Amino acid sequence: MTTMTSRMSEAQIQPARDASRWILTAVLMALLVILPFVAPGYWIYFAGLLGINIIAAQGLNIMMGYTGLLSLGHAAFVGVGAYTVALLQTHFDLPFWIALPLAGVAAAVIGVGFGLPSLRIRGLYLVIATLAAQFILQFTFVNWQWLTNGDVGLPVRPAALFGFAFNNETRIYYLILAVMILLMIFANNVIRSRAGRAFVAIRERDLTAQVLGVEIVRYKLLAFALGSFYAGIAGGLLAYFNQYVNPEQFGLLLSVFFLSAVIVGGMGTILGAILGSIFMTLLPEVLRELSLLAGATLGYDLGPILTPLREAIFGVLIVGFLLLEPRGLAQLWRRVSSAISRSRT
Repeated sequence: MTTMTSRMSEAQIQPARDASRWILTAVLMALLVILPFVAPGYWIYFAGLLGINIIAAQGLNIMMGYTGLLSLGHAAFVGVGAYTVALLQTHFDLPFWIALPLAGVAAAVIGVGFGLPSLRIRGLYLVIATLAAQFILQFTFVNWQWLTNGDVGLPVRPAALFGFAFNNETRIYYLILAVMILLMIFANNVIRSRAGRAFVAIRERDLTAQVLGVEIVRYKLLAFALGSFYAGIAGGLLAYFNQYVNPEQFGLLLSVFFLSAVIVGGMGTILGAILGSIFMTLLPEVLRELSLLAGATLGYDLGPILTPLREAIFGVLIVGFLLLEPRGLAQLWRRVSSAISRSRT
């Protein structure tokens, strides 16, 4: 009787939960569309940057969260996408609607190359291998000067489509928003497909998955290709967003940033990568505003103290989420939404 009652309760809650999810999605989409009309330019800039971070973090989430392939070289793959866009525009004058997909493809090819060690190693050893990829590609960006222009970097013209230039914060924001939505839908469909189930099986136990008929080699390389493709698209958008590409933009700390976003948001969920990116992107601004407020109250500038501690604060947050809520912000969101659905029923 208790089991039957719980099933009936769940059946009653699920429609309300689905309706709430659709309503929330519609409200969120409306807010994103009208954001440039109600927010100052400074926040529109951060919204565009946030969209790029969500795309890149979602790629790492496919590799790490769903497939269990840890990576500390994600920022380098973002850099491959950015440099691909800059070089294709500089030398071949390709429009963005061709250069941007090619940036994703270039990053995917290089990502698969560096992902080959994942066929035989995993865990800490794979982290070291991807860390090597980060340093190798970073070294290439800096020292292959005849191609990348070294530390000086490369300029990038604004993206344009049929003569319409995305040459200001509002226009590029809408471009990033459209690409982000398409890639989130694609990621959701991939995870629900046979490939997504294979990713999860490999993450849980790859030897068992192989016994059950999962092609380990194929799906591991596919995970690296998809994750790197997302990173390349994010890098291409970043190049158009900043209108400039420089090696310093793709250092190890950026890889740590994406890793933090996936862990804090909740590994293995589409929502987790989104929430984690929002949290990690806005956290520095929140800390800056709090330091300004505290400085005004105390009559002392706390900026020189808090700025160097930003990475330490990121580290403390990662450890805190691993200890207190390993499933991250996505799990907290589920708990809140479930509580709201139960209260309505």
